[in-house]
Amino acid sequence: MTNVCGAPVVVAVDGSASALDAVRVASREATARNRPLRVVHALSWPLIGAALGALAGSPPEAGPRNHAQEIVAEAVAEAKKVSAEVDVVGEIVDGSPTPVLLRESRDAALLVLGSRGLGGFAELLVGSSAVQVSARADCPVLVVRGEARADGPVVVGVDGLALSTEAIGFAFEEAALRNTDLVAVHSWLYPTPVGSGEVLPPAYDVDALVEEEERALAEAVAGWSERYPQVRVRRRLVQGAAARMLVEESASAQLTVVGAHGRGAWGGLFLGSVSHAVLHHARSPLAIVRHRRDADHG
Repeated sequence: MTNVCGAPVVVAVDGSASALDAVRVASREATARNRPLRVVHALSWPLIGAALGALAGSPPEAGPRNHAQEIVAEAVAEAKKVSAEVDVVGEIVDGSPTPVLLRESRDAALLVLGSRGLGGFAELLVGSSAVQVSARADCPVLVVRGEARADGPVVVGVDGLALSTEAIGFAFEEAALRNTDLVAVHSWLYPTPVGSGEVLPPAYDVDALVEEEERALAEAVAGWSERYPQVRVRRRLVQGAAARMLVEESASAQLTVVGAHGRGAWGGLFLGSVSHAVLHHARSPLAIVRHRRDADHG
């Protein structure tokens, strides 16, 4: 994660209503963190090296770059409406959305995206592009979807292993900034046979399994609780599929946080069907946090 002092919150805009929702959230996030806000529009048409001015016979103000400037100006003005004190700048960056945002993430404290889009960022939550940005960004990615609410806890998915450490830390920081509770959710599944004809031992101790999972959850948050003693933590151990549990918990959350990678019940959260379930069905803004080792060596 990027923690460089002065690193901006970056928000992607494309002229859509969803992007303006993202701008409003990004403005609040930047203000809460006392960081500048950077509004970015990716201008990818045409990518042929020609000047991006008005088409022949069109008025000067009809060109794609002029339209992009209008989009950015509107977003900057909207950010100021939300927070008059936010230090905000806007920029048009030539290139396709995913590469542009991955470059922006290198120097950002947080990257904010809308859940639907037009033009420059329409591809982000269609197919694999959101997965690519989430899995490869060098800073946390906040996808603004569902209901943006000022109440409710921060919810974080915990897999009990080191790979979720970054997500847990980010969730604690967010809960402290928002002066709200943290709900740490750990999902487990009853063991099932792994091969044809196999059966579980009749003396399989489910209580021992639950106790082990509870211990893993408690240990995962213990160190962060010491660092953020002001944050009240509620631990939730639930039996069931990770994605479904996370989506259900997101309904009452003001922010849901997950790691970009995971194992066990949270494994592959942003690969394949589980990633699509979370991206398309989460009912609150969703933060995706990449493991620091991945960011250092990816």
